[in-house]
Amino acid sequence: MSAADLGRAIAAGDIDAVSLCETYLKAIDGHPLRDRIYARVTAPRARAEAKAAAVRAQSGQRLSLLDGVPISWKDLFDSAGTGTEAGSKLLEGRVPDHDAVVLQNATAAGLVCLGKVHMSELAFSGLGYNPSTATPPCVNDADAVPGGSSSGSAASVAFGLAAASIGSDTGGSVRVPAAWNDLVGLKTTHGRLSLEGAVPLALKFDTVGPLCRTVEDAALLTAALEGSKAPDLKGASLKGRRFAILNTVMMDNLREVPKAAFTRAVALMEAAGAIVEIIDVPAAQNALDVSGQLMTAEAYGLWRDVIEAAPEKMYSEILRRFRLGIECSGPDYIAACAKLDGARMAYDQATAGYDAILAPTAAIMPPDLARLVSDPGYYVTENLMALRNTRLGNLLGLCSLTLPTGVPSCGLMLLAAPDQDSALLRLGAAAEAALA
Repeated sequence: MSAADLGRAIAAGDIDAVSLCETYLKAIDGHPLRDRIYARVTAPRARAEAKAAAVRAQSGQRLSLLDGVPISWKDLFDSAGTGTEAGSKLLEGRVPDHDAVVLQNATAAGLVCLGKVHMSELAFSGLGYNPSTATPPCVNDADAVPGGSSSGSAASVAFGLAAASIGSDTGGSVRVPAAWNDLVGLKTTHGRLSLEGAVPLALKFDTVGPLCRTVEDAALLTAALEGSKAPDLKGASLKGRRFAILNTVMMDNLREVPKAAFTRAVALMEAAGAIVEIIDVPAAQNALDVSGQLMTAEAYGLWRDVIEAAPEKMYSEILRRFRLGIECSGPDYIAACAKLDGARMAYDQATAGYDAILAPTAAIMPPDLARLVSDPGYYVTENLMALRNTRLGNLLGLCSLTLPTGVPSCGLMLLAAPDQDSALLRLGAAAEAALA
């Protein structure tokens, strides 16, 4: 069941919030891959929150549609009294005193916190491989990685160990694992959801977003994280809506399966009345050209002192990526920012006449874990390809949604202008119906 369906069942009295919580806790405790998915299970907190939700349901005082629904949290959101280590030995033993603002808001909406799930180290990989703590599984391929960096978030939902999960997205870290595990994932507009109490990677690009089963869930969870009202998705239609496919960058070197899945998804949208055109936008390449400088400079600038105090605690590939930021000088960073600002302006002008841009969420399928471990070159190329399409959304300041296409581990991505999250969710609901 979706998170919304569970919430409706609680409201109708068909499901008891305490029993629902115990069902999830039992499933987590008995799952053979539990320790690869959950870093820490917060059973006492979950039970207390579920009990309070059950009392509210009985008295007609529910806080939201999702009141009493159990979800998981990526291990970079602070939770009072519970370790938050961001998948890194560098932060081992870190226990915050306060919940992150988004966790506070979710709790105020009645959501039940099941615990913290594993992630890529310091959120700096799109693959989900983490030899420092744990590598969660991919629901479609036991030999593959699940996508990252919100790897445990995707696995916890895909394997039925949470109704939904909250992740973060700096270059695709919600959307890639959502796509590879056949889930819906939303990258919100930068700045919409609070980052206070979230372990940062690159503050210019970090965003918060849900991984879940439906677009309705994504809308409701985003509203809960923000403390706002979810947009009305009823009546959403693709008829007459204009979409573009970027012939620049995003369609290059697609692997066979994602390419076929994308072609099929676009045809289904067109059959539902969508107007789809192919356009060239050179600004997309201009943005990618400076992405390495900007993201690594920000990441290394934030983490340099912590990393260099104990670099031996890090996975070598993540350490290497962080240290790429050393090469970006102050003048280089300012020049890259200026180039990105120009790319954003040019992109906005070129795409202003479209409701959204369509692309395969990832150009590749989930890579083989054993080969990633044994072949550093393969790790580098696959990580870059995994994040190429999604990273554009962060660089250009867009909001973005990935939907399952019906082909395992292949997502359809929609990208819309900044602050158009609600409109994007309505488009997503219509596309979801067409793809079904």
